[in-house]
Amino acid sequence: MTKILVASRNEDKISEIKEILKDLSLEIVSAKEFPELPEVVEDKDTIEGNAIKKALECAKFTGLLAIADDTGLFVEALNGKPGVYAARFAGENCSYQDNREKLLAEMKDKENRKAEFRTAVAFASPKGLIKLVVGKVEGEIARKEMGENGFGYDPIFRALETGKTFGEMSEREKHQISHRARALRKLIPFLRDYLAQASDSQLIKNKI
Repeated sequence: MTKILVASRNEDKISEIKEILKDLSLEIVSAKEFPELPEVVEDKDTIEGNAIKKALECAKFTGLLAIADDTGLFVEALNGKPGVYAARFAGENCSYQDNREKLLAEMKDKENRKAEFRTAVAFASPKGLIKLVVGKVEGEIARKEMGENGFGYDPIFRALETGKTFGEMSEREKHQISHRARALRKLIPFLRDYLAQASDSQLIKNKI
């Protein structure tokens, strides 16, 4: 099996990615297993830029293939906020709850509740970027928390396709339509091709 690094220390995110990629012949490890791996500073102004930076830096440091993602929540009535700063909307070292409470407060008097989750996923080797994909899901910000599943903004983001918040969905339901799942499903064919090419190269090398 090919070892691949998920460039994250977030247990919720790692678990979700492992579940979505479980049918591939991959040994998935996380950044938590590399205590010497420096924290990547997410200083780009787009989710795509942050995902690429994380994937490249982690691949080069560890010598492994790497997958990195960055997610933004774009709320129409707030001119796209929190956007790329979704994870730290309420400030550095804030909790999921802090972020949800701040967003609900800013949306208190807004009639337009439209919002969109976007996830960019970058796949890189130590030699450079291999592929970048983006997944999106449209929805709206609920007026209160609903459901106890998921993480982050899940209890207040209602997906248009189901009428439920991500917090009300089972893990299986969420993985069918979530922004991260859609991005990763776009990436799967490229991962399969890369693994097949790597396997063919190894067979040729072994015959020489």
